[in-house]
Amino acid sequence: MRRLVTDTLVIAERNLVRLPRAPDLLLAFTVQPVMFVLLFRYVFGGAIRTPHGISYVNYLIPGIIVQNIAFGGFVTALGLNEDVHKGLIDRFRSLPMARPAVLAGRTFSDIVTNLLSITVLTVTGLIIGFSFSHTSALEVIGGIGLLLLFGYAFSWVFALVGLLVSSPESANSFGFIAVFPLTFISSAFVPPQFMPSALRAFANVNPFTIIVDAMRHLWIGTPAGNSVWGAVVWSFVILGVFAPMAVARYRRAAGQ
Repeated sequence: MRRLVTDTLVIAERNLVRLPRAPDLLLAFTVQPVMFVLLFRYVFGGAIRTPHGISYVNYLIPGIIVQNIAFGGFVTALGLNEDVHKGLIDRFRSLPMARPAVLAGRTFSDIVTNLLSITVLTVTGLIIGFSFSHTSALEVIGGIGLLLLFGYAFSWVFALVGLLVSSPESANSFGFIAVFPLTFISSAFVPPQFMPSALRAFANVNPFTIIVDAMRHLWIGTPAGNSVWGAVVWSFVILGVFAPMAVARYRRAAGQ
């Protein structure tokens, strides 16, 4: 167990050290999310009705952070795909290291990059008018913890994607096709009650809606129902389904 922890931290450090050397990846965690926030806030914000009398910027920030956290696993998908097809996984197999450390280190490093994204987007939101209202410091911290849990679960989704597809470009395309509809047909940007009936029915059961509603409750005090517990359950369900699948696929890929 001690070797597994040590090897996991080494792999995570490897993934994080390369970020400053890859400016395009660093931009994905900083500039691109800020652009999304500003576009939605100032281009679409005035045309979207929000419930409970809250401002659109307060409605937007929790939703757009959840979307960005979901996409945080792209680096894992791209990195794993490159490692498999460039033979690096075979080199790892020849080393005296714990085999699960490769996937564990990859997904663990996403926690750090997701925390960076949360910080950048929250600061941006505060600058353009977002405020934590009708909530406590403990709930704000709980919201950050929920985001990191959800992001970690989705990292395993992208780990599986990266191991399944044939190239980094395919991983990028497949991830966008799979995740974009889920984030937009949810309560992240538009209240579901204003959607057409078919989309509204899907949005109401969409796990992204549950996560976003839980974040709005924790950060701005909107009614939540069972959304907070539902968000935790959904995170563990995603983790419980996709982590074993990614591990099984990794074993097959490493054995080829």
